[in-house]
Amino acid sequence: MNRLEQLKSSGNKAFVAYIMAGDGGLDRLKEQVLYLQEAGVTAIEIGIPFSDPVADGPTIEAAGNRALKQGVTLQKVLEELQSWTFQIKIPLLIMTYLNPVLKFGVERFAAQCGKAGVSAVIIPDLPYEHKQLVQPYIDKEGIKLIQLVTLTTTDVRLDDILSGAEGFVYAVTVKGITGSRDKMSEEVKAFMRKVREKSPVPVYAGFGISKSSHVDMLRDDVDGFIVGSAIVEAFHDDRIQEIEPLIQAVTATHSV
Repeated sequence: MNRLEQLKSSGNKAFVAYIMAGDGGLDRLKEQVLYLQEAGVTAIEIGIPFSDPVADGPTIEAAGNRALKQGVTLQKVLEELQSWTFQIKIPLLIMTYLNPVLKFGVERFAAQCGKAGVSAVIIPDLPYEHKQLVQPYIDKEGIKLIQLVTLTTTDVRLDDILSGAEGFVYAVTVKGITGSRDKMSEEVKAFMRKVREKSPVPVYAGFGISKSSHVDMLRDDVDGFIVGSAIVEAFHDDRIQEIEPLIQAVTATHSV
């Protein structure tokens, strides 16, 4: 995850790509990771399908349901990652909800993530106040626990979350679920700027990022972008090449 700090120091922006593990079959995951790695993304967030995804919009929820119908589970995804023999040059993140982790066993989950080469874990329904359910176990594996902050996070709670932030902060751009949006409001810009000014680690904007115009609007206020629904939809429709301009819009070096 040092790469993320280096990008921030250099003034360049990170692109984190989200994909749903097992959408179209678990055997596609490797080719998707390889494609995105070669396309120049900074890191890849691998989603674990779950039957009750409270933070996911219709695109990612549908992808998760397709993966569940394929019999994809947390265990199978971690086993798939552990089987890879090609070189992973960028950080891999696991995005999962808390219930599958508890069912799997937190200590076992952490150990298996470690064996799979996972750099960080995102658990959106794990409240910051209860992070100790997971934190001690993944700390042993050198894995980061990524925190989320939203437009409705109070200033006091924001300060608490940022005080323990590691890896990067996932700053949510909407008051709602994931999914493509047409515009970003001035409220979002102000929120991102506030979080970035306070955060000891890079701040990445996520939820609804799908257009170069979103990147242009928030570029000066964040350290990177997380793109999910647009990538999931593009893979499902076999038009992933259409995402490459968005990757370039984020990662291309801009003069200061």
